Amino acid sequence: MNKLLFFIICSFASYAQELRCEVIINSDLVNQTNQQIFSTLQQSIQEFMNSQVWTSQNWNSEEKINCSLILNLTDYSDDKFKGTLQVQSQRTVYDTNYSSPILNFQDLDISFNYQEFQPLFYNSNVYESNLISILSFYAYVIIGLDADTFKLKGGELFFSFAQKISNLAQQSNSSGWLSSGNRKNRYWLVDSILSNAFLDFRTTYYKYHRNGLDLMTKDQIKAKTNLATSLIHLSDLNNRRPNSFLIQIFFDAKSQEIVNIFSDGPKIDIISTKSILKNIAPFFNNKWKEIRS
Repeated sequence: MNKLLFFIICSFASYAQELRCEVIINSDLVNQTNQQIFSTLQQSIQEFMNSQVWTSQNWNSEEKINCSLILNLTDYSDDKFKGTLQVQSQRTVYDTNYSSPILNFQDLDISFNYQEFQPLFYNSNVYESNLISILSFYAYVIIGLDADTFKLKGGELFFSFAQKISNLAQQSNSSGWLSSGNRKNRYWLVDSILSNAFLDFRTTYYKYHRNGLDLMTKDQIKAKTNLATSLIHLSDLNNRRPNSFLIQIFFDAKSQEIVNIFSDGPKIDIISTKSILKNIAPFFNNKWKEIRS
C-alpha cells in the first residue's frame, strides 16, 4: 500500500469523530418570514457537532454515539436567538441492536448570537461564543455519560472538559452558566456530576448498563437482578440528597425503559424495587404502576 495512503487511513481511524448527531430546529413560535436563517443554523450546528474531533481516543464508525439536539426557538431578532434545547443520547446495548436512552435533558436557558454562514470553531482555551460553548459543553457531557456506562467514572476527563467550558463561559454572564439563579442549569449539571457527593449517580449508570443491560442476551434473570440492585445507589443518594437534580435526570431518560424491562420477559421479585422507585422518583408514580410484576 502507498505509504501516504496508509498514513491517511490510519490518521482517519485514530481521529474519527465521536458523535452521530441529528439537529432539529423548531421555529414555529418565531415570527419570521425568511426561514433560511434557521435552515443554515441547523446545518451549521450539525456539521459542528459531527465534524469536530472531541477526544484523542480511537473511535470506529459503529462506536459513534447517536444523539440529538432539538432547539425550540422562542425569539429571534438582530442575530439574537432565544429558546430551549432538548439534549438526547443513546447507547447500544452489548450484542444487540437495542439503543438504550442515556440522556434526555431540557435546557431552558438558551440564548446566543449567530450570523448566517458564521463559521463555528471550538477552541478549548478561550471563550468564543455562547453558541459554541453550549454545543461543546453538551458534546462532552454526552461523551462523558456514555463513557460512564462502560467504566466506573470513565467519563471523568470529558466532564472536566465540560466544566472548563462552563468556567470560561461565565465571563459572558449569560444565563445557564452561573451558580446563582436556576439550580438546574449547565453550571450545576457538570458541578454535580463531578462532585463526590453524587458518585452514586455515576455508579448507577455504570452498574445499570454493564452489569445489567449488557448481560440481557446471556442471562436475563441475572441482568434484571443486577439492574434492580443498581438502583439502590440512587436510593442511597436520595437519602442524603432528597429530590436531587441528577436523580431526575436519570429517570427522565430511563423511566419508560425500566417499566419495559421489568414488565417483559422472565420475572424477578421486584416488590422492593418498586418501593425504591416510588420513594426516589415519585414524579413517575404513574409509570411505576404500569410495571407488571
